[in-house]
Amino acid sequence: MLDRARASGEQPTYDAILTAATQRLDELQSDALTRVINATGIIVHTNLGRAPLAEEALSAVAEIASGYSNLEFDIERGERGSRYVRVSGLLNDATGAEDSLAVNNCAAAVLLLLDTFAKGREVIVARSQLIEIGGGFRIPEVLERSGATLVEVGTTNRVYIEDFERALSPRTALLLRTHPSNYHIEGFTHDVSGRELVELGRSAGVVVVEDLGSGALLDLSEYGVERERTVQDALADGIGLVTFSGDKLLGGPQAGIIVGRANLIARLRNNPLLRAIRVDKMTLAALTATLQLYREGSAREAIPIYRMLAASLGELRRRAEAYVTAIPTAIAIDSDAFIGGGALPQARVPSIAVAIASENPDRCAERLRQWEPPVVGRIENDRVLLDLRTIAPSEDSDVISAVAWVQSFR
Repeated sequence: MLDRARASGEQPTYDAILTAATQRLDELQSDALTRVINATGIIVHTNLGRAPLAEEALSAVAEIASGYSNLEFDIERGERGSRYVRVSGLLNDATGAEDSLAVNNCAAAVLLLLDTFAKGREVIVARSQLIEIGGGFRIPEVLERSGATLVEVGTTNRVYIEDFERALSPRTALLLRTHPSNYHIEGFTHDVSGRELVELGRSAGVVVVEDLGSGALLDLSEYGVERERTVQDALADGIGLVTFSGDKLLGGPQAGIIVGRANLIARLRNNPLLRAIRVDKMTLAALTATLQLYREGSAREAIPIYRMLAASLGELRRRAEAYVTAIPTAIAIDSDAFIGGGALPQARVPSIAVAIASENPDRCAERLRQWEPPVVGRIENDRVLLDLRTIAPSEDSDVISAVAWVQSFR
């Protein structure tokens, strides 16, 4: 800062230098990873860190990260052990799979699978499932990077089992299904079920794999949304390997999970690429603690995303009353929250939002983001909306204070 002032040839005052230095420090602080309050109504928000962890997972991370652990040590035998054995047992229990494996994210899981089974060979995929998700992750490009050859079948809106049959060749390594993340095709459509693809794979001696993306382990229909295909559904259809994320509908840390037949998982474990994409001790601690909640039957009550989904409209309205009482310009309105995270792209969850009237809603939203912690809302109909379904009750006082601070600029 001082060097720039000297180089400019100007003679700024002490107060001007101090103001510039303070502003620069604020900018550096805002660039750091920091907690934010999610008032958008998007429950699994990709840009805001996806699923918040359960208290049990946070405690497990703190305990394991604060000292040494048996990450790769067999305490009973007193010798080197496997970092995957504990989480695999919980995954097998939760999904009914023969065996399982965890890597650092779902893209890595897909890459490992393709590298292991399809390098130099062909992978058949329906054209309607050649997706791109966040960050430019495209199925065709991942196939190319893995050394596999993509074979497209069907059309954008209609694909039949006969299309897959005609595409089979001696070079076919995999039949691949992918979740239609973030989009939905309606109207004149036809798709091939997982069970149909499994029957074809068995008759042809070809492995069938499915990338479920968000990877629900629980039935979401009890929250009033369309039922999402679960990991258990895919395995019950006979899918050989299923990949999904740990930090979306599972409600755990960022991880890529692969479950399926034991002989296929064994081949993945023997791939040297696994070492480059393996999970660390903190991820394993959080994932293990999260899966333990599923084993105990307490996932719906303990995992934050399911608590958000379960909150009643009556409960949200009661909380909204506190906002309206404290903020003269606020009103409570009916709203729609979204599951997000690529799952159920059109699924809406009835919610309650606090609407803040403002002559300049963009500026109002910007100032809310300048609060500590930043409050991230959304703008609709020239109003800033703060959706209570994604604001934790413990955060209400912070959000009310943030709005009061913003309105003090008038």
